[in-house]
Amino acid sequence: MKTTMKETKVCKQRADLAQTALDELYWNEKIRMYDIQTPCENGACNEIFHYWWMAHAVDVLVDGLRRTGDQRYAQRLEALYDGLLHRNGGAWPNELYDDMEWMALAWLRAYQTTGKPRYKAASQLLWQDIQTGWNEHMGGGIAWQKTQLDYKNTPANAPAVILAARLYQAFGHPEDWAWAQRIYEWQAANLVDPTTGLVWDGMNRTGDGTIDKDWRFTYCQGVFIGASVEMYRVSGDTAYLAAALRTFRVVVQEFTSSETGLLPEEGDGDAGLFKGILIRYLVQLAQAAPDHPEVAEYVALQAERAWSRQATNSQQPRFGTDWSRRPAPEATVSLSSYLSGVMLLEAAAALEPEAEEAAAGRTPDAAPQQETP
Repeated sequence: MKTTMKETKVCKQRADLAQTALDELYWNEKIRMYDIQTPCENGACNEIFHYWWMAHAVDVLVDGLRRTGDQRYAQRLEALYDGLLHRNGGAWPNELYDDMEWMALAWLRAYQTTGKPRYKAASQLLWQDIQTGWNEHMGGGIAWQKTQLDYKNTPANAPAVILAARLYQAFGHPEDWAWAQRIYEWQAANLVDPTTGLVWDGMNRTGDGTIDKDWRFTYCQGVFIGASVEMYRVSGDTAYLAAALRTFRVVVQEFTSSETGLLPEEGDGDAGLFKGILIRYLVQLAQAAPDHPEVAEYVALQAERAWSRQATNSQQPRFGTDWSRRPAPEATVSLSSYLSGVMLLEAAAALEPEAEEAAAGRTPDAAPQQETP
């Protein structure tokens, strides 16, 4: 599917509009963070601190900065760093291993894009804490949270693989690559259907060793695809790429509406982020497997159809949990679901030829520069 320069420009314009709306509708200067929903009268919605939502907000800002070079994104990253650190009590760790992984991944990308040492320090500090989640309950794996060390799930393990592999690519420490291999092997052996490639959510949640096979989320497919791509990038072993492509086919066959061609509505709250996370790692797969254009075409189709449902006189997008329709004017829209919409439009822009060429002039996620250990 060849993209015209006009289509490339349109993708960038849509991403710009989404980023502008994020800033205008959600940024709260008083707390130096994003409101968790709009509308949010007098900041009353922010009683609950959604740590991992804010990690994805960091990632979205990095997307915008990498695509445009506009220093307004860098300035917003600085403010968000300060706001998050203050809200989290002056330190980065928390009780949930998966949450910390997302924050570490986001600040690693921010460091690779800006060179700010404190972003690197945050990512590495979190990584040290994340490693304490590994234990031998259920034969290994990283726990979901510090108060439930025997519950192991994809959200706590697949992102840890991505993080460990990227840290190895960035700084060259062999122990990080060893961690990536160890965690990936456990994940693939325990939480991936060997017949289909469907990625299960978790095991031993209720203490009886069972796997939650009925919990079928786009999120889990996405992070396993991302983990497999990072393993391929480091090792060159095409078996990892094959695993990612197999799970992508599951996404197409089992998670895509036959009526709209869109990914499903999975609910609000945390689930609002799920589709955006999948899309982020489908971009990584498309870039790692250029001889499989169907991946990029799938992302482009999601973006085009979701945008077409945003038709409005104001050009300001409002992405809710259902990409097949625009939320009603009076509806509350969560930050989580809106971030997924921004990720979708940034994904479409990232896969355009001009975007790839521009990114080549910056430190790319796919091949960060190594530092001397």
